This record gives sequence, structure tokens and C-alpha cells, in this order.
Amino acid sequence: MYYIGYDIGSSSVKVALVEATTGKKIITISEPQEEMPITSYHKDWAEQDPEVWWEYICIATKRAIKEANVDASKILGVGISYQMHGLVVVDKEGNSLRNSIIWCDSRAVEIGNKAFSEIGEQKCAEHLLNSPGNFTASKLKWVKDNEPEVYDKIYKFMLPGDFIAYKLTGVLTTTKNGLSEGMLWNYKENKVANWLLDYYEIHQSLIPTIVENFSNQGELHFEGANATGLPLGIPVVYRAGDQPNNALSLNILKPGEVAATGGTSGVIYAVTEKLKSKETSRINSFVHVNYTNENPMVGKLLCINGAGIQYRWLKNHSVVDSYENMNRKASKVPVGSDGVIVIPFGNGAERMLNNKNVDSHILNLNFNKHSHGHLYRAALEGIAFSFVYGMEILKNDNTEIKVIRAGNDNLFRSEIFSNTVATLIGHEIEIYNTTGAVGAARAVGLQDSNYEKFGENILKNDHVITYLPLKNSDPYIEAYKNWKKELEIILNNK
Repeated sequence: MYYIGYDIGSSSVKVALVEATTGKKIITISEPQEEMPITSYHKDWAEQDPEVWWEYICIATKRAIKEANVDASKILGVGISYQMHGLVVVDKEGNSLRNSIIWCDSRAVEIGNKAFSEIGEQKCAEHLLNSPGNFTASKLKWVKDNEPEVYDKIYKFMLPGDFIAYKLTGVLTTTKNGLSEGMLWNYKENKVANWLLDYYEIHQSLIPTIVENFSNQGELHFEGANATGLPLGIPVVYRAGDQPNNALSLNILKPGEVAATGGTSGVIYAVTEKLKSKETSRINSFVHVNYTNENPMVGKLLCINGAGIQYRWLKNHSVVDSYENMNRKASKVPVGSDGVIVIPFGNGAERMLNNKNVDSHILNLNFNKHSHGHLYRAALEGIAFSFVYGMEILKNDNTEIKVIRAGNDNLFRSEIFSNTVATLIGHEIEIYNTTGAVGAARAVGLQDSNYEKFGENILKNDHVITYLPLKNSDPYIEAYKNWKKELEIILNNK
């Protein structure tokens, strides 16, 4: 018996099949082979046709079943992970009325900022744990103000994962998780933040029926089963945004547990039971996948735009042809890179730096002393320091950090990077070989809330290595202090 999981990104759709009893991965595939297009009619806009997501879901599902050579009738349920914060609007027939305004579209920034100011920072902090920001609710307000002919036809609005669940089941639903991503969950009263909809003059009837995670959220109807090759009548039982789902994939479910992602950008996602936040702009809080009324778990997310892109930029502009060679050269350089400091924030405005765009900086380079290895080590250290800096912000916002788990992606493959982070925060970093689609598939089995068995299966199937804090932390502390001093000089001049 098997479970199937989807991860709907903005570049591709990923599908995974796992064994139902053990969680063992059977196959993972992606569609399309090239990146899906993003339409940008104006600067800072980003849209995608949600029907394209569905098209690739169908293609990838049939491919996965065929290439894994499994009997489709033995697939028992569906889990969905998806790109967060997007807006999909449909009419009464369930047809999408316009392209989805996706996560990286920033047209609604000023709408959210105005709402934050007029509603009041204290009310937003106490009830939303966030500012309304450039999230789904603000994007819907943009449609209302700028495309009234579209808005008047809207029957329901949804997140991207809600739309795929609808295409599979024919039922229009959403979750507390999704509403929190749109800044529409009232944590203080544990219900929809209708007052934000009222402020935006959006009718509450546009919200789909709310279903619980890890429950029967709807069963595959004839059209969904026929299009995908999945069995008729199997349930969709789980959906979550990509970062909460990534945390679940790493067995991040309890207070003090932190998921870290070290790709082009970096993400730190910490679970807490404390329903309060002082950092409503630099940190975003979301309903975590195991949130219940009795046990309201929240995920605090901090994003670092300038992370792995810095190291990739060095790779693309050097004579070295692989990350392995770069890491090898970097390992020959002492901690602190003999004074070379890299500030890695060269990928746009940084939310954790109060939306300042500080760019990337290479400091203290001496042509007679320093080599490629110094640059590579300083870059890895600089990115690691930015993670530590972000974790300090989280700790100052009432967030406990006990253990960090990360996927086996490019940054965390580096001993220099992982050892630096582990040593400075004083906690171990566990590395796992898993993906969002695999996590979504495994989550189907959590209808019984057996989180302990779920975690044991992840440890058995996916654990790669654990980095422990190094005993001699003094050179790391000194290097971080020097890096932080340079960053603060740059911030004070912006």
C-alpha cells in the first residue's frame, strides 16, 4: 500500500510515492523538465496559471505510477504541499478567473502597510501575530480595487494547495494553515480574522469551508481520478504551505525544534506554543501543521534572501568547477578567513534587516595574502553568520531553539557552514535526505496523530549526519563578532 504526495512550487511540480507502513520513498519525479513560466506584466509582479499546475500534476502522477511500476489501486490517500501566500480566485463553476498572484508578487505591499498602520500594530500583533503585509488577503484587496469586473465574479478565493485539492475532489475547502498564510487567522480568538476582511470590504462568504488537517478533506471524484490515474474515492487528508510542510518532513513538530533550509535563499522555521510576537514584520508566524484548538502550535518563519545565491555566484565567477573543490580549498583556510569578511545580502531587500537592501560586501581583501580559498571560506562563514543572526532575532522574540534539522541541500553539505552554525548557536544540527513531496506523502498516514512513529520512520529512512557544536568555539565567536560589527556599520549608513 502507498501514499502519494505533491509539492507545487513555482518552478515545478514534484510527486512522491512512499510505502504506507514504513514511509520508505518509492519514487520522486518533477514536471516539467524546464522551469514553469512566471508571467510578469509589470515590475515586481509574478503570476502563474493555476491550470498549468494541474496539468503537470496529472502528467507527473501518471509518470510516477508507471515508472515506479506500482498498482495504482493500492494508493490510499493524497497529501499536498504548495507555494505559500498565493491567491487563486474561482467562479461558481470552479473555473479560475485570472492567473494566480503568487508568493513573490509584491503589488500589494502598500495595501498591507496601510492596513497595518490604520488597524494598529498592537491589534495586528495580538490577533494576527503579523502585519497584514503582502499576503493573500492584501492581494485579494488589490483585485477588488483594480479588477472589479473579476472581483464581482468571485465565488471563493483559495491558496494554491486548495485549488489542487478542489481539482482532485470537486470540493472547495481551505485550512487554518492556509488562512494563516493569507493573514486571515485570528490566533487570540481562534477563528477567522473577519475584522480584516471587513476592513478590506471583502465579504466573508468568499472563504471556502474550513477543514482540519490530517482528516478526510474530500474524496477523489471521477474527473480528478480520471485525469490523474489515481483511484476513485481515495481521500485528500493533508495540505500545507511549503515551509510548514518542509518542517513536517524533518519531524519538526514540538516547541524548540527548528527546520532550516539552505538553498538560494535561507529559511529558519521554528515551532513554538507561545501565541505572541514582538517581531510582526521581520518574522512571520503561521498555523503549524499540528495546530489544534487545545494545543495551538505556531511556526515562526524568518527568511534570508541572500544565502546560497552568494556561494553560487562565486562558483559561477571562478575557475573552480564544483562546490566540492570550493569546499576543499575553503577547508585549508583557518576560522575567520584571515580577516576576510563577506556580507551575503545581495539578493534584494532583506525582511530580517527591516527591508533594507544592503547588497553584498567583500571586506578586508589583501591581494598579497588572500586566495580563492579565503573567499570561499568567508562566503560560507558569512552565510552561516546570517543564519545565526536570524536565530538571535527569533530567540529575542520568545522562541526557544533546542535542535535544528535541515535537508541535505547544498549549504548544509558543507562542514564549514554546518559546523559554524552549530558551534555558534550551541545546538546540534541533524541532516536528513528528504523532500517536500515525500513529506506530504508521509503526512497522509498521520490521520491517527501518531507523531512518534512518524518521527521514527524519518530517522530510520532519512538521517544522514549530525553536526555537534565544536568544543573550541572561541575563534568562531570572534569571527562572528567581527562580521556583526561590519554589518551594523553598513546598516547604520543605510
